[in-house]
Amino acid sequence: MKANLTSELKVLRPQAEAKILYVRLPCNPIFPIGPIYLADHVHKCFPKIEQSILDLASLPILDVERILISSIESFKPTLLIFSWRDIQIYAPVDGRGGNPLQNSFEVFYARNPLKKIRGALGGFQLLKSHYGEIWRNQKLIRKGLKYAKKYNSKANAILGGGAVSVFYNQLKNSLPKGTIISLGEGELLIEKLIRGESINDERCFIVGESPREKLIHEKPNNILKTACDYGYIQSIWPEFKWYLDGGDFYIGVQTKRGCPHNCCYCIYTVIEGKKVRINPVSEVIKEIKQLYNLGVRGFWFTDAQFIPSRGHIQNAKDILQAIYDEGLHDIHWAAYIRADNLDEELAELMVRTGMSYFEIGITSGSQELVRKMRMGYNLKTVLKNCELLAKAGFKAQVSVNYSFNVIDERPETIRQTVAYHRELEKIFGADIVEPSIFFIGLQPHTLLEEYGLKKGLLNPGYNPMSLMPWTARKLLWNPEPMGKEFGRVCLEAFDTNPNDFGRTVMNLLERDYGVSSLDEALTVEAKNRPVLAKSLR
Repeated sequence: MKANLTSELKVLRPQAEAKILYVRLPCNPIFPIGPIYLADHVHKCFPKIEQSILDLASLPILDVERILISSIESFKPTLLIFSWRDIQIYAPVDGRGGNPLQNSFEVFYARNPLKKIRGALGGFQLLKSHYGEIWRNQKLIRKGLKYAKKYNSKANAILGGGAVSVFYNQLKNSLPKGTIISLGEGELLIEKLIRGESINDERCFIVGESPREKLIHEKPNNILKTACDYGYIQSIWPEFKWYLDGGDFYIGVQTKRGCPHNCCYCIYTVIEGKKVRINPVSEVIKEIKQLYNLGVRGFWFTDAQFIPSRGHIQNAKDILQAIYDEGLHDIHWAAYIRADNLDEELAELMVRTGMSYFEIGITSGSQELVRKMRMGYNLKTVLKNCELLAKAGFKAQVSVNYSFNVIDERPETIRQTVAYHRELEKIFGADIVEPSIFFIGLQPHTLLEEYGLKKGLLNPGYNPMSLMPWTARKLLWNPEPMGKEFGRVCLEAFDTNPNDFGRTVMNLLERDYGVSSLDEALTVEAKNRPVLAKSLR
């Protein structure tokens, strides 16, 4: 039986008295689409409510606490809505506090004692940065709520964002009691709080109470998304022009929510749900035109997948054709795109409308491993569609994501990945195709986590937010027997050509393991059919 959450809330106010301050906590300065869309939604539902957006990511880090307190003192909010974007720092290169991959691999795999020491020192800096960010953000939440209560004793806080949806079980004991933790989308949650309605059916819980079991796996609400009113957003967000003045930011626009796939390591399908909810094309274009008239020329479609399945090809065509018909011929755009969901007409539209970056997230060039990771890709179809893009005249950057050693990696699958990558280079040109080498940062609530627990690679009760060496070695997923081999190759690539790390890794793998035939990469033998689904039962 669900607890009556609203019985303990102190934030419920009559509409006329509510004042909402959205606080985006410090992170990499990416356009904060989440808080913007929340504020826009509330304004459309309750146009008399006063709102303000404070984007701490656009401010010098030494000033964020002072400016937060100053903003609360001047605005006197009754509700603080904090957005916490990311926590886990694992990245292929250039992490926020350094290079996690290089530091980790030097500690774990370097034979030279001096390199181990260098890696350990770099790792210490990462450790300091990682925990420093967590403690700082928790302090900002506590201090912000404390100051808000000085001016309104019934003020309360909501905490949401990508990091919170992933790590809510780890954060629930370190935040002010009574704080509402929101998972996934928060529009209806905020609506209900303002109206004084029960939030029992929303994906949320209150700090001090236990969240429902598997709360993150509950289905999100289906909300009709209309074009964001950027005239209003400018009026409540002083830092808005900071993202426009340089002209170098991609500005986010969302065309749909949800992802229907089951990629073993991905959290999007959990947070956003498996049902794809499409925003009306006319509203998407209306939003793009507003930003265009403000001088924006770079757009990032913030969908989990811009073309989630072949059934959504027509929607992508409709959006791009509408962009072209509106005369927006000088824009450039990018998105996460599944390369198996294209046809000739769509490829031509993508090039004609200014697609400036194409990311192929296949993870492996071995069809066997792609199936075992439940990615749903047909690598032969991906190659065919890449040929369509090349024929249409695409000459911008192609980034190919390879997440080595996820499940059942071995010498023959490495040879297959090398063969597949060389074929992509033939299609686009080796100077355009850049391999992006990832080692998965394992996240909770994913199939890979279940796999790791079942296989004994992770211990029950492990802390996914921990950066301690004994935990980090497991969360930066690179298990044996191939772990040491990839560690050796990556360290050699860092030593010899760190500025072209991905291509160097591929060259070294070809040197050490050779290259298979393309047919071998695209074929799955009966004995190597997918096993992940069975292993999780």
